[in-house]
Amino acid sequence: MNVTLTINGLTTQACFPHKDIDQLHLPLLQHFSALQRQQNRPLIVFLVAPPGTGKSTLSAFWQKLSCEMPELVPLQTLPMDGFHHRNDWLDAHGLRQRKGTPETFDLAKLRDALLALRKPGSRWPEYSRTLHEPVEEAISVTAPVLIVEGNWLLLNEPGWASLSALCDVSIFIEADPDILHRRLVERKIRGGLSPQQAEDFYAMTDGPNVMRVLEHSQLADIRLKMATDNGYQKSDL
Repeated sequence: MNVTLTINGLTTQACFPHKDIDQLHLPLLQHFSALQRQQNRPLIVFLVAPPGTGKSTLSAFWQKLSCEMPELVPLQTLPMDGFHHRNDWLDAHGLRQRKGTPETFDLAKLRDALLALRKPGSRWPEYSRTLHEPVEEAISVTAPVLIVEGNWLLLNEPGWASLSALCDVSIFIEADPDILHRRLVERKIRGGLSPQQAEDFYAMTDGPNVMRVLEHSQLADIRLKMATDNGYQKSDL
C-alpha cells in the first residue's frame, strides 16, 4: 500500500505491505481502540525504537489508518523531539554535537507533559526542522489514543526508567544493527553528506545511539521486529 504522509511538517511517500496491514497494523490499532474504550480516558502508547527503524513513518501511518476507518478510535502521534534543550543550553553545557542523546533532552519537562496528557486541553511541543529548536505548545492534543514516539522512552537508566509508569502500553521495535547502519548512512548521504562524512557521523552519533537503545531499553509490552523488506513482524504480541 503506497501512502502519502506528513512527518515533521514534510510530505513523504511510504509503502506498507498489505499482509502487514491485515496481520499486524490493524490488529494493533483495534487493540488500542478496545483498551481506550474500556478505560474511557486517553490511552498513552510509547513507541520506542533505535534511529533508522522508521518509527515516525510508522506512527504517522497508524494515525492515517485510525482516522480513515470509523471502527477505530482516532490516534494522534506525539514525537518527543520537542523536548530537546534549546541550542543555547546545549552550547553552555558542551552538548550541541551530541544532540539527540538522552543528555540533550529536558527530562523533567517531558515527564510533566506526559502527566498532563491525562487532562483535557493539553498541548505538546514540536521540534522545528527549520529553526532547529523546539517550539512550545505547538501541538494541540485532541485524540483519545496518543502515540508518544522516541528513542529513549524506555531507557533503563536513572531518571528515564520511571517514565514507563506513565504509559498504558509500550511497544519496542527491534532491528539488526547492520541494517540500521546502512539505512542511516544512506539517509545522511541523501541529506548532502559525502559517504565518508556519513560514516563519520554514524561512528560518532547514530551508531552509539542505536546500540544504547538496543542494549539499554526496558522490556516492552509488545515487541516488533523490522523485517528485511522494511516491513515489520510480530516478535511477541
